[in-house]
Amino acid sequence: MRFYNLTAEDDPLRFRRAQSVFLLLLALFPGWVDNVGAAESQPGSNLAEIQSLIRSKQYEEALARTSADLHKTPSDYRLWTVQGIVYSLKGDTGQAVASFEKALHLSPSYTPALKGEIEILFRSGDKRAVPLLEKVLKTDPGDITAHEMLATLARRNGDCAMAIEHFLAAGDGIDYHPESLEAYGFCLMETKQPEKAVPVFEQLVALLPDRSYAKYDLAIVQVASKQYDAAIRTLEPLLTDDQKDPEILSLASQAYEATKNTPRAVALLRQAIVLSPTDPGYYAAFAGLCLEHDSFQVGVDMMNVGLKYIPDDPSLYLSRGLLYVELAQFENAEADFSRVEKLSGFQALGSYALALADVQKNDPEQAMARARSQLKTHPDDPLLNYFLAQSLMNHSPDVQSEAFKEAMSAALKAEKAKPGYVPAHDLLAAIYMQAGDYPRTIEECRTALRLDPSDETATYHLLIALKHTGQTEELGALSKRLAQLHRESLQHENERKSFRLVEADPAQSPDRSGSEKQLH
Repeated sequence: MRFYNLTAEDDPLRFRRAQSVFLLLLALFPGWVDNVGAAESQPGSNLAEIQSLIRSKQYEEALARTSADLHKTPSDYRLWTVQGIVYSLKGDTGQAVASFEKALHLSPSYTPALKGEIEILFRSGDKRAVPLLEKVLKTDPGDITAHEMLATLARRNGDCAMAIEHFLAAGDGIDYHPESLEAYGFCLMETKQPEKAVPVFEQLVALLPDRSYAKYDLAIVQVASKQYDAAIRTLEPLLTDDQKDPEILSLASQAYEATKNTPRAVALLRQAIVLSPTDPGYYAAFAGLCLEHDSFQVGVDMMNVGLKYIPDDPSLYLSRGLLYVELAQFENAEADFSRVEKLSGFQALGSYALALADVQKNDPEQAMARARSQLKTHPDDPLLNYFLAQSLMNHSPDVQSEAFKEAMSAALKAEKAKPGYVPAHDLLAAIYMQAGDYPRTIEECRTALRLDPSDETATYHLLIALKHTGQTEELGALSKRLAQLHRESLQHENERKSFRLVEADPAQSPDRSGSEKQLH
């Protein structure tokens, strides 16, 4: 989710209150209002006069008066607190924190100083704010602003479960805070609770009715919770002739397809592709529509267009391979699936393999050299062996070459050491297939699918291997299963969409020759 820098126009109540003398305590959360000068000041101090200077924004004079008073009464924690507020208003956060800490040293339970320091730490995302906020909640468990701040910090640190707990405790205290609503909704989506996220984003739309990103966020959670008609109603005002955001068009396409309005879905998705011809996700979604509606050649034509713009994207080859399977063009499908394997590279886990993966991106030879070096110390490490085998196979070695034999040996070691590791079985299936050993390819694929029935790689390997051995009775079912898995992976990708709205410049219309036929 993208968090926007809100202005007074977005949240006028918050910013209007922020102009008061206690700007520090109100800048983000207007719930904390403390009359610092309510208590009687110590003899010799001019606290009321200083506050008057602050109200009239005479900050330098206020600081001068505060310093003079503190010279006379250095133990006046109220004066230290007021000094902290003035420094904060001037933007000197270091001096402000020092002043608040001095006040708390003198009076550890003095709430204005405590909240003043919290506010500064919170604004900078400093984790030191957390124990201070927890201290506030021990005194006042119902402090809405403390809960809201803790929720925001938890979300920033990736702890959505904790964030949700504190947002719930804040209750309707966040109803007029767009950033908090976005964070709350985001965490509900992250924790697979899209239905609960819907009313949160509905409140965001009500709060910011003229902001398109709020409607987009709402539509995402509506689609995720299968409220497709509601998503269409949310998005329709955005589907103008001059709409330049392909994400909006793609999301609307998904909603229309779910409501059986395929022509509208196709038109919107085409428009998204025209606007962003180098985004592979839109082509993959188009392939999904073609697979769903038996328009396989139309899909192949569009994938060909996409490959002109992004020639090395594995998802386009996978999509085209699936379409070729439906057209019974198995040789073309096999070629595309092989290309997917070469482009996708390896799936590495573990400390050694992950470190090598980073090296592989820039220097494949160095990565393999390091893998061999590590294997001298850890010869049976499954992930290192898997990494080496996959790296060798990425170079498409000849079946009779030493590199191919080394890859086979390393893959077998990985499988033996970690028999439940699905990628190792997928890799062995690919190696056996390249060697023309289809019975062993089939065996590895079936093992992988027992471990993970949704393994696309094993499914298409199995389909091709069965075709080569003349075992055609499963091909129809496997083809449908493969198409279903591909659509599900696209759906998962859509559900992982970030909540964002970037206005893109119109792209040049891609060459759509051969792709203008309508889906049927």
